[in-house]
Amino acid sequence: MVVSEKSEVLVRMAARAIGRANLAHAYGHCSARLDEDHFLVCAARPMGLVGIGEVGTVVPVRGELPEGVLGEVRIHQQIYANRPEIGGVCRTMPPSVMALATLGATPLPRHGFGTYFAPQPPLWDDIQLLRSDQQARQLVAQMGKASAIVMRGNGAVVAAETLEKAVGLTWYLEDAARIELIVRSCGGEGPVASVEECAKRATDAGRIFERMWEYLTAGDPEAGAL
Repeated sequence: MVVSEKSEVLVRMAARAIGRANLAHAYGHCSARLDEDHFLVCAARPMGLVGIGEVGTVVPVRGELPEGVLGEVRIHQQIYANRPEIGGVCRTMPPSVMALATLGATPLPRHGFGTYFAPQPPLWDDIQLLRSDQQARQLVAQMGKASAIVMRGNGAVVAAETLEKAVGLTWYLEDAARIELIVRSCGGEGPVASVEECAKRATDAGRIFERMWEYLTAGDPEAGAL
């Protein structure tokens, strides 16, 4: 399958943005849907180190993973197979999300960014790596239509209509977890946004995600290629 240079650049920039924002370290991956049956995943290396011009790998939505593709990319497969509206997936290790998840918790919608995950992201209560199709299917079933699922002691998965939005939501998720940890460290609960408040606040209007993408990719050497 021939992959457009624009798709390659998008995935590389997303990977580097995640790395620069400290949303992943040596582990993690991101991908963009190419069509109904294929997606492009970033190179199997630390995302922050993905180089200019370094190609990703085309992966079938259904079928065996190509040689050299990381095992947890099965999660991407299951999301794309079960959620046709999804165009981008990020598998990351955000530090505050990781810390909160070790308490068996995920962030509540206490501020604007948290409303995008209302009422709160589901928790996959297992620290093991997902290395089988069955595990991936179970995780995606638990995720349902949510934007994110947190994995206890093992990071998070975020999915959205575009990869740019998935990157932005990953940053939002980390900020929501940061706020949750601060609130808990103060010994208080504080207010939580209502269902109505969350629905109103969790908007895409006003170039919300376009501006976050610009912020996270500022200075990227391939930014001019998109």
